[in-house]
Amino acid sequence: MSTSSESHELQVLRAAALDATRAYAEARFVPRDFVPGETTVSVGEKVIGPAELENAVSAVLDAWLTEGQWAERFRAHLPKATKRPANVIVGSGSQANLLAISALRSHLIERPLEPGDEVITPAVGFPTTVNPIYQQGLVPVYIDVEVDTLNPTVEMFEAAIGPKTRAIVAAHCLGNPFDGVAIEALCKDRGLHLIEDCCDALGSEFAGRRVGTFGQASTYSFYPAHHMTTGEGGAVGTEDPGWTRAVASLREWGRDCYCPPGVNNACGHRFDGQYGEMPVDYDHKYVFSHLGFNFKVTDMQAALGVAQLERVDGFHEARRENFAYLDGLMRDLEDVLVLPRMISGADPSWFGYPFTLRDGDSAKRKELQMFLEERKIDSRLLLAGNMTRQPAYLPLGHRVSGSLEGADLVTDGSVWVGCHPGLSRGMIDWLAESIHDFFASA
Repeated sequence: MSTSSESHELQVLRAAALDATRAYAEARFVPRDFVPGETTVSVGEKVIGPAELENAVSAVLDAWLTEGQWAERFRAHLPKATKRPANVIVGSGSQANLLAISALRSHLIERPLEPGDEVITPAVGFPTTVNPIYQQGLVPVYIDVEVDTLNPTVEMFEAAIGPKTRAIVAAHCLGNPFDGVAIEALCKDRGLHLIEDCCDALGSEFAGRRVGTFGQASTYSFYPAHHMTTGEGGAVGTEDPGWTRAVASLREWGRDCYCPPGVNNACGHRFDGQYGEMPVDYDHKYVFSHLGFNFKVTDMQAALGVAQLERVDGFHEARRENFAYLDGLMRDLEDVLVLPRMISGADPSWFGYPFTLRDGDSAKRKELQMFLEERKIDSRLLLAGNMTRQPAYLPLGHRVSGSLEGADLVTDGSVWVGCHPGLSRGMIDWLAESIHDFFASA
């Protein structure tokens, strides 16, 4: 992003550098022919090209490095993807979850949580969705999931509510939305906060609304394998001003001031306040009202994001098309596999294509994964499976509501494979053919 302060000589040099970058990218990212059994069929990968590299190099040439004009531009355009008016950008989806859950305890929101309060969350998920619950002194209440949707039902959420329950933190698993309308209504009726983990679900919709717009806060990941990428990156989406200020403060050391980087005295009261037991008129930029973090990003990351936002709608379309194509090839295996299902009103931008061995045979699931690996096809387990069985959580305090039979079956028998925009039809055909070959010989 050329600046008016550059001399003519520097502008010429910048243009030459960007021309060379584009030429390199055009040569570097030429699609390669797919060779079954030799070319890797990945579960997820970044899809980038000349625009991303040009932006990143331009950000380096700006020599600002930390958050600057690229970050402002990325933040300004991010609502087009999240449909949230305020988006605090951070270094990862894990950081986003940590900020959003930490904000549950902020004095800036209504009805902040206290240590010992309960938070309902699915038993099947990823550690960084639940770790902040423990880290904030809160108590997870684990609930089961349906094996075909990989999400809890509304009834499972409602049955878990107890006298100390104050919030729900739940992911739209692998991009498949839970019933956001019903959960939003349940939370309003029972006075609960709702945080949607959309790290695997950017672009998914339910009842015509983008996931992430049903709760007080939503979280996103921009890791390379996700729906769009900034290399490492993430965001917290909010609407309520109190939530927005709480998340922003926690992101920047817990600072009470809300001036953006490089700006002083945005509120006009920098030196005329009194805070805690600090001296009167103490510089507001150095007043801290939260136990916060430093989760800012670089302008190079944001520059990648600006280019990716121009392409993300196409990525969503490709994910939906690839999922539907693979699903059509897999439906004749329903006698041995539980195949994915979306609930009425859901329109996922799928993160991957999941399936579960009906017999829950973990040994056979491992054999399948090894068989696919021999054919250069990547697969993954369903995240951390039933997290109550993971070693990190066994000694920690939590509550379980109902049976976790579905979560156990997912732990033992579930696998997911890719449906991302980088896959060709030939790759998907080879993937489906290989799965069929395994079960034909099993």
